Amino acid sequence: MAEAVPVDHAPKLDGTLNDPLWLDTKPITDFRQREPYEGETATEKTEVRIVYTRHAVYFGIHCYDSEPSRIIATELRRDVSQDLDDHFEILIDSNHDRRGAYVFQINPLGTQNDGLVVEEQGGSDGDDFDRGWDGVWSSEARAVADGWTATVEIPFTTLNFTHSLDVVWGLNFKRFIRRKNEEDLWTAYRRTFGITKVSQAGELSGIKDIGSGRLFIVKPYGLAQYDKQTGQDPKFPLTGGIDLKYGLTSNVVLNLTGNTDFADTEVDLEPFNLTPFKVFIPEKRQFFLENAGVFNFDIGDQDQLFFSRQIGIDSVSGQQVPINGGARLTGTIGRTEFGFMDVDTRSSGPNPYANYAVARLKESLWAGSYIGVMGIDKQSGDPLDSFNRTGGVDTRLVFFKDWFVDAHMAGTQSPGHPSGNSDVGASLSFRSNWVEGKFERRKIGPNFNPEVGFIELTNANETYGDLTFKVRPRISGVRELQFEGFILHAPDTQGVVQTQEWQGTFRADLNNGGYTDDDIADVFTQRITTPLHIYKNVFIPNGLYHFARHQLTYGSGQDRRFTYNFFERFGGYYGGTLNEFRVRANYRPTAKFSISAMETWDRFRLPLPNGNFSVVLASLQGNYSFNRFLTFTSLIQMDTSNTQAISANVRLRYNYRPDSDLYIIYNVGTQFASIAPANPPQVRETRFAVKWTYAFAP
Repeated sequence: MAEAVPVDHAPKLDGTLNDPLWLDTKPITDFRQREPYEGETATEKTEVRIVYTRHAVYFGIHCYDSEPSRIIATELRRDVSQDLDDHFEILIDSNHDRRGAYVFQINPLGTQNDGLVVEEQGGSDGDDFDRGWDGVWSSEARAVADGWTATVEIPFTTLNFTHSLDVVWGLNFKRFIRRKNEEDLWTAYRRTFGITKVSQAGELSGIKDIGSGRLFIVKPYGLAQYDKQTGQDPKFPLTGGIDLKYGLTSNVVLNLTGNTDFADTEVDLEPFNLTPFKVFIPEKRQFFLENAGVFNFDIGDQDQLFFSRQIGIDSVSGQQVPINGGARLTGTIGRTEFGFMDVDTRSSGPNPYANYAVARLKESLWAGSYIGVMGIDKQSGDPLDSFNRTGGVDTRLVFFKDWFVDAHMAGTQSPGHPSGNSDVGASLSFRSNWVEGKFERRKIGPNFNPEVGFIELTNANETYGDLTFKVRPRISGVRELQFEGFILHAPDTQGVVQTQEWQGTFRADLNNGGYTDDDIADVFTQRITTPLHIYKNVFIPNGLYHFARHQLTYGSGQDRRFTYNFFERFGGYYGGTLNEFRVRANYRPTAKFSISAMETWDRFRLPLPNGNFSVVLASLQGNYSFNRFLTFTSLIQMDTSNTQAISANVRLRYNYRPDSDLYIIYNVGTQFASIAPANPPQVRETRFAVKWTYAFAP
């Protein structure tokens, strides 16, 4: 257990530990490796000191390094992945419920990244945390002769922490040393745990007699914009809105939004869909990202009972649908975690007005285990689809820390679909250092229709099995070898063959972060029941197709300023052949400037009229950071399957005070990509916007 030391004033927050307040505080030093050698003492010493005043908690961090010239620090942009840098993470479970926590991440430049862990789950992109949450906190860091140091201030209001007697927090720390690809933790250093394992975090005591830590932030915005869509007259809206965040109690937060705008949201990378299924594109809009983990209801693979991109974005065209406003209430009471959301959208183009209400409850059982329910109600102005209701029950049960049982039952109601509208599934998983396995059964009715969710396939009776063996041989430069095989058998509910796939894969992870990922064989059976649009006037006709594909992937070491990876997949494709080649390169010559380029070249040879063609997708992104608070990004994309192949996005962000920004944005193309199958045509727009936000505590 760690103990925070009370002080009568804040220590100096200049990134150094020269203030006597730090020197008089006993440090936490017992860090152990999670990677590469589980449980062994860290190769580099780390010290963390903790003090607090009535209004904030402070962390003084000293990351010793025997080769300080080899410390990697290149990222100055806030809320961007720091995986290519050395970095340090602080996890705080201020409610001490052992289920969720705040995470604060810094690199040796003092750059901030933050987010939440909900139900011991990290981000959807594999990060340690979901980056949707933004908090107000301060950080500075400095290079020193024996490594790097950092100071961090986290106000109690950021944690919405009002309890001041007999305080015990869940606490953990993680240090990542990029050149060694080494991950060191204070607790939860088992390879199958990691910092997201909140139930295995350590404890912090000693915090008493604090001032009000109630969260209350008001954040208005103003927006001036020029917007010209293809075939329409230009518009010059001058508008504004407001977001409000209020802590009703230490465990309950209310979010309100009015005339919500997402002009500052990053544009999507344009996909080219090669399958008859929908494309899953992660949510990027801030209002829906914050506390999003509370509303998670997984129903298999990437399928979700609730998928927030169905609100405010046309799922076919990708065009924005104006949001009048919304409210969200999230928190915990005792062992019960809950989330309620209501969002109202205006009529826009082919999209009628709609109201979306979502309710989610989870009852904690034991560490990592819960039983939950969810209900979703969509009311629409479309007379042919006036409502859609979705409900479900789910559970996760953890046994002996490494065995997992997941199960769900869900159903939908829509006009004209009285039956065949259920989804029932269960899986058993096992995870250890040397083997992982999963067996799943799932039955999806032909009329299962969660309009505010995401689902690839309906009318299916799925059986899925996956087994992965992992070994760590004594081979120079190699950290882990993996051998995986899986099989998916998914006939329709009448037993007619629909989708089948089996695959054998070999992977190798290298000590420097490099990897290879190779599909020895990937064998498909797929029935097409509606002609599949691939490119311009090329359609895959109905029928039952059998084909096999193979994949070679290599990624370079991640400890260099220049990194790259390439991907080649080749073999059969719906009666013909398809070669997919993808290459991506990143170059970071300085901390201020970075550039990345990506190209995908798909070469089709199909036994169809005009069936021999190629599609090229390419992107070039440049980033320049004047400092941590003023950043410039540009993204140019090309997609030769579109009539107008080039799109561009330019964005200047000035973070002039915590959680307050000025954005200048120019965009040609689409901001949000379609998730629909069959590559529907996209609506292009030319947009220039200036957006100002100002966050304050009344």
